[in-house]
Amino acid sequence: MYGGYYYGGYYGGIDSIAFILLMPALLFSLYAQFKVTSSFNKYLGIQSSSGLTGYEVARLILDRNGLYHIRIEPIGGNLTDHYDPRNKVIRLSRNVYNGRSVAAVSVAAHEVGHAIQHGEGYFPLILRNNIAPIASIGARFVWFLILLGFIISPFFIELGILLYVAVVLFQVITLPVEFNASRRALYQLENGIIYHDEVESSKKVLNAAALTYVGATLVALAQLLRLMAMFGRRRD
Repeated sequence: MYGGYYYGGYYGGIDSIAFILLMPALLFSLYAQFKVTSSFNKYLGIQSSSGLTGYEVARLILDRNGLYHIRIEPIGGNLTDHYDPRNKVIRLSRNVYNGRSVAAVSVAAHEVGHAIQHGEGYFPLILRNNIAPIASIGARFVWFLILLGFIISPFFIELGILLYVAVVLFQVITLPVEFNASRRALYQLENGIIYHDEVESSKKVLNAAALTYVGATLVALAQLLRLMAMFGRRRD
């Protein structure tokens, strides 16, 4: 009797906390998405004094760090830029690959920052890459497992929670990885690629992008608390 009461009260408290945290986290995430889009679009229209394209900046930084084997490819979409560690290729969206704007060179340098991390064996990046497959499974199947948990057995909810923990860990580890890549990007850009008066603009582009990862982490943490509360209700 005592154990059941304590269990239900504990998870009821988690449910309340999750509800309180989830809405602000979602609102912050929406704000972060707006901020990164507006900042990117703003500085996409401001020409970089270097006159270099995003591709040329990426290639320059890669070469001077001895990463001659890393390829650079264009990719469709907007803000789809990423570094693929498995295939050792940087993929840049068209307006970054061909663009000569402050936004283009900043984003290109940021993705090269990930390639430099990979080349140096930067531990948080390696850890994130190892967690990524499990996190992908967790994000894809968590709600299916929750449904099975309510229909069949709470075991499936517990399994869903365990998989979703990987999602949360992935998001948390992503924060130092992204901030570090931005610091590396600014260091490389300041080293003969952009002029002093453009540094602040580049920081604004990179900081806006970082907000999206903070928002995603907050949402993931709140969702984990919700899942734990669901598990408690199902057990009750």
